[in-house]
Amino acid sequence: MNLAQAADEVLRPLGYEVLELQVSASGRKRRVLLRIDRLDEAVVSIDDVARATQVFGLELDRLDPFPEPYRLEVESPGSERPLVTPRHFERFHDLLAKVRVAGETFKGKVREVDGERVTFEVDGVRRTHAISELESARLAEWPDTPR
Repeated sequence: MNLAQAADEVLRPLGYEVLELQVSASGRKRRVLLRIDRLDEAVVSIDDVARATQVFGLELDRLDPFPEPYRLEVESPGSERPLVTPRHFERFHDLLAKVRVAGETFKGKVREVDGERVTFEVDGVRRTHAISELESARLAEWPDTPR
C-alpha cells in the first residue's frame, strides 16, 4: 500500500496537495509525517491541518497499515518545503533551494522553469536539470510574503 497515494486520494478532493509523506520508527512506535499544501496556494491554516489530520487519520484506521501503534503528524510545508512539481519551482522563483542530484548537494537560486526542466544559479553559474533527475529539492530560504 502506497500511503502517499492513499493520502492524496482522500485529501486532494478537499483541496489539499500531499507534498511529502514519511514513515519512521522510534522504538516500538511509528511516526507518520504528512506535509500538505493547499491546491489554491493559500496559506495552510491550523484548521486545514486539523481537517487533514482527521480525514487521513480515518483513512489510516480503515487501511490499518501497521501492526504496531503509530503517531500521525500533519504539518504545513514550513521552512524546508519540498519542491516536487514544475509549479513549485515557478512559485518560488528567485529563492534559494537546497538540491540533491546525482549524489551531489548544492544550493542555488531557482531562475527558470521550462516544462519539466529547472535552472538554478549556483555561484553565478547556471545549472539546468530535469525535475525527474532531482533526488530532493527543498526551499532553503523563506519568501518575505506568502506565495
